[in-house]
Amino acid sequence: MRKSIDTFEAAVEYLYSMPRFTSKNTPEDTRAQLVRLGSPDRRIRQIIHVAGTNGKGSVCAYLRSILEEAGFRTAVFTSPHLVDIRERFAADGRLISREEFLRCFLQVYDSLNWEELEQGRGYHPTFFEYLFLMAMLYFAELDPDYCILETGLGGRLDATNAVSDKALTVITRISRDHMEYLGETVEEIAGEKAGIMRRGVPLVCCGDVPEAFAVFVERAQDLQIRTYPVSKKDYSFLKNTNKTIDFSLHTRYYDYIGVTLHTLARYQMENAALAVRAMEVLFRGERITADHIQNGLAKCFWPGRMEEILPEVFVDGAHNEDGIRAFLDTVRRDGCAAAGRGRMLLFSVVQDKDYKSMIRQVLDSELFDRIFVAHMGTGRAADPDSLRALWDSGKCGNAETVFCGDVPDALRSVLAEQGKDRIYIAGSLYLVGEIKEFLWNDQF
Repeated sequence: MRKSIDTFEAAVEYLYSMPRFTSKNTPEDTRAQLVRLGSPDRRIRQIIHVAGTNGKGSVCAYLRSILEEAGFRTAVFTSPHLVDIRERFAADGRLISREEFLRCFLQVYDSLNWEELEQGRGYHPTFFEYLFLMAMLYFAELDPDYCILETGLGGRLDATNAVSDKALTVITRISRDHMEYLGETVEEIAGEKAGIMRRGVPLVCCGDVPEAFAVFVERAQDLQIRTYPVSKKDYSFLKNTNKTIDFSLHTRYYDYIGVTLHTLARYQMENAALAVRAMEVLFRGERITADHIQNGLAKCFWPGRMEEILPEVFVDGAHNEDGIRAFLDTVRRDGCAAAGRGRMLLFSVVQDKDYKSMIRQVLDSELFDRIFVAHMGTGRAADPDSLRALWDSGKCGNAETVFCGDVPDALRSVLAEQGKDRIYIAGSLYLVGEIKEFLWNDQF
């Protein structure tokens, strides 16, 4: 079973051969493996742990950008990646090198009990656990001022929850997603996310989903910790240009400050506000200034979230019901209608999402003149015939639906007909990744 692995490519191939989702391992297994690796998490000084349904990665990016603007060194572990697996490990804004990736991979690999594994027993990390263990080894060596960890799935049972100490927990907006693992209701899902909360560690959270917020408050009372919610009353939209959003943010230590985000995505106001509230809870108005916040947010870039990848071509990671709702809310206010410009959508989705509801939202919005439906290369992609049946049965308005083959074929088709129209690409982060990889490899 044990293989000889001595290249970055071989390490990545080994990781991809492992299961992505499993209930085999427990948080105790992950903690025990951290101990076998020398408890690298205990050598990391300040850990900010971020969970939630949508917005986790964006909040991590905003946190990192503000901290770095204030002169702090950061290490960030996020998921998923879009093109390169090394995107999951960032230190001071730089990706881990291939050499460092292989070295950390081998540290974990060599620490496993291969005698037991070859007998069909013993612990072997899952795909996500393995990457998390590598991140802890890598970050412990770098000794950052702050380490930001994004959960992979849920919270209570997530590998990232195995760390010994935390400085702060953040929970973003909760909605129904991954119900087969986390529960059928918002309350059940919030309960799993609340599992990252710890005694003595304050919580910053989205307060605009009452069912979820009630769960957080109850859990906080049990743990005797403070909860710092963020809601729509904490920020006010001012205006947007073709590529930016200006809004006013009500803070505890800086009063009202004006913020500019270089994105079209209105949902990022909430994520930016969560990051700012986190900074206030950690620093209480000291060491982080209003300028640090404004400049950090303005400079922040998070790929795949209403990102302009070509002129008037935007990709967005909307991949569930709430994500599509937020995506459509942004599109509705993009100014295209007033300018007499049309919109086209390239859409695809994975099979384990509630894509019937996602498609219904898109059709009901009547925002797009033409919709191109593609089939992704991932094994998780929804069946093309099922998608075709849903689009055909749900047609409304004047939108024309075009069914394409693979993602590159769909991209070529939609670009060939762009003209003065704006193109949006949404439905799955896998779709965003395939689009970016296609363009990255200069295959167009």
